[in-house]
Order: sequence, then structure tokens, then C-alpha cells
Amino acid sequence: QDFNHLRALCLSQGLLFEDATFPANISSIGPNLLPEDKLWRIQWKRPTELQSNPFLIIDGVSRFDIMQGEIGDCWMLAALGSLTLQKQFLENVLPKDQGFQDNYAGIFHFRFWQYGDWVDVVIDDQLPFLNGRYLSVHPRTSNEFWPSLLEKAYAKLRGSYQNLHGGYLSDALVDLTGGIQVQFSLKDPPSDLEEILKAAAKSRCLMGCSTSGHAQRNIELRNGIVQGHAYTVTGAVKVRYKNGWKYIIRIWNPWGYGEWRGPWSDDSPQWDHVEPQYREAYLRNKNDGEFWMSCENFQEQFAWLYICNSTP
Repeated sequence: QDFNHLRALCLSQGLLFEDATFPANISSIGPNLLPEDKLWRIQWKRPTELQSNPFLIIDGVSRFDIMQGEIGDCWMLAALGSLTLQKQFLENVLPKDQGFQDNYAGIFHFRFWQYGDWVDVVIDDQLPFLNGRYLSVHPRTSNEFWPSLLEKAYAKLRGSYQNLHGGYLSDALVDLTGGIQVQFSLKDPPSDLEEILKAAAKSRCLMGCSTSGHAQRNIELRNGIVQGHAYTVTGAVKVRYKNGWKYIIRIWNPWGYGEWRGPWSDDSPQWDHVEPQYREAYLRNKNDGEFWMSCENFQEQFAWLYICNSTP
């Protein structure tokens, strides 16, 4: 589908685009994502019906714009969270020639890497709702729609929303970058894990991690970590702590809430022993799904680390 041609056609006819190849009906959701009675209750709404002044992007793209919906696609959203930190990759995926302000015709497009090529995926902007709530990822800012529309394009690429329900973070990292990914088992980690993390952060790699427990997906432990779940690694730094140095890692949960409650978490006493200027620079004490933890706790709580870059 040619985005520019289809948009021009809709604008000339004064119509909003309806995508016959990924229609606003059950076939695009998939038959097994929800019980049948719920599938029939799904409604499709455009952002212009939900908000008087919708935008594709407000104040740039951030991981904090994303809050996972009913679909179990944390693996894709964790990769997307990492992508927002690396603007050099982002522009490939999210073309700038679109929005709700100029030449709006209910049509959008996004690009994903598939088998050695960037594939342009065209969608209409009808989003699925169940009982008045987003079925898909929902924006933290109510009138910013890039996460929901990008997720819809990825669902189309994969065949249905159902096909996003469970997947591999490693696949999503490659689909969003065309890069090369490597994964490390944290149950048997390399001896120089800290150096690997430091080098990856410095060379602006995308990074993610996941917990084990596929049989018990989305079980939240008392320490706040979710089993069978994917997260984004958003930073790794060395801080002066008491009389020495401590290596800590920053992690973000695609739910947009739900954080680690152990050492180095937002309210933990460890931060009292960090110099105020570093505490201010690093600590963001909000229930936004992002938290710090020590390298030791990271290895204990997570099963896999994924690193993706445009070159080996």
C-alpha cells in the first residue's frame, strides 16, 4: 500500500481511510485473544472521536508515554521503550510526514525491519476498545497516540493483535532497528557483565531484560518484580556510595507502573548515602514503572539480558 497515494486519494474525496487489508473487526483482533462474548463487544474508535485535539506526538517521544493494555505484548513494548532512548533508530520506524493537524485523513504508516528490508506498514487509525477501555497500549497523556498506532501497525505486520500476545524481546529489538542482537543468560552470566553493560550504554545500544516463569506469566512477586515479563534496561551507572563505588542499573516496566521494592528502589535508604547532586540527577521518585537496582540483584531477579546495535 502506498501511503502518499492513499492519503491523497482520501483527501481529494473528503473521506477517512478504512484499511480493507486490516479491517476494524474480529479478524484483526484474532479469534482466541478474548472469550467470544467479549470479542463481539469490541468497538473501534478513531482518536478524533476520543479527543477534540489529538496529536501523534507531544513534546517528543518517551518511554513514559507507553502504558501496556490488555494484550500481553510487553516483549514488544519493552523494545519500544528502549527505541525511544535512541533517536537515531526512531526516525526509521516513525516517519515524520503524518499527524492529526495537517492533511489528516485517518491514515498513518510505520516502518519495521523484516528479512533484510524496511517494510512500510499502512493502517487506518481505528483503535479497539472493550467496555470503554483501550484493548491495546494506551497513552499516558490522553491525547497522544503514537504508541497505540505504532502497536496497531505491528499487529498488522504480525497478522493480528492476538499474535502480539506473547513473543520474544529479541525479535522485537531486531524488527525496530534492523540491528544485530545478542543475549546473555543471567543465570550463568559472563564474568565481565558490568563492563558489557557499560560498553552497551556508551555505544547507545538498545537493551532489554526478562524474568523467567513462562508458566506463571504476570505474577507479581512481593519484591515488585513480575514473573514471565519483559522490561527495558534504560541506564547503567557507577555512583559513589559510602566509601566506595556502586554499580547500579535502571530498568523500566512497560506496564507504566509496578516497581522493584528492594535496595536502590525509589524510597530505599541506599540513596541517603549518595551525594545530593547525583541523587538529584539519577533518582526520579515517581510511580512510572522505572527503578534502579544493584548489579547483584539484577542477576538474581532477571533471567536474560538482550543487547541490540546496528553493528556487531
